[in-house]
Amino acid sequence: MEKIKSFQVNHDKLKKGLYISRIDDDIVTYDIRMKEPNKGDYIPTPVGHTIEHLFATYVRNNPEYSKNIIYVGPMGCRTGFYFIVRDKMDNQTVLDLLKDTFKFISEFEGEIPGAKRQECGNYKEHDLAGAKKLADEVYHILSNWTVEKMNYDA
Repeated sequence: MEKIKSFQVNHDKLKKGLYISRIDDDIVTYDIRMKEPNKGDYIPTPVGHTIEHLFATYVRNNPEYSKNIIYVGPMGCRTGFYFIVRDKMDNQTVLDLLKDTFKFISEFEGEIPGAKRQECGNYKEHDLAGAKKLADEVYHILSNWTVEKMNYDA
């Protein structure tokens, strides 16, 4: 079997940031790398779970872009998230939306959307304080990111 592109990236050299993982016809998959791979520091499951709820709620409620959002979800290795969109959103628009998203998460107060027993299959496993802290770190990384850095080789 052919190795997928993301497995061809040297994860020992991969830094935190935003990368274009793949482009398929009119679909673009972004790799939001929130932790450096293989360093022993991974996204705790409750933190990732809370980020997932807030991230998905925020981008899917954006009236300008919601129809172009396909998927938001954590990587199994717990070093980041995948963000999959239609190619109607250019890279700069995605970068700007993600900066806004992580700023939103870092400042969020209140009840986590979709975190009640009837709404979530693991409603007890959330960590809002941890999610806000990690989101703030990611926001600061993305604030200094450019479209030119979105290639794995850059």
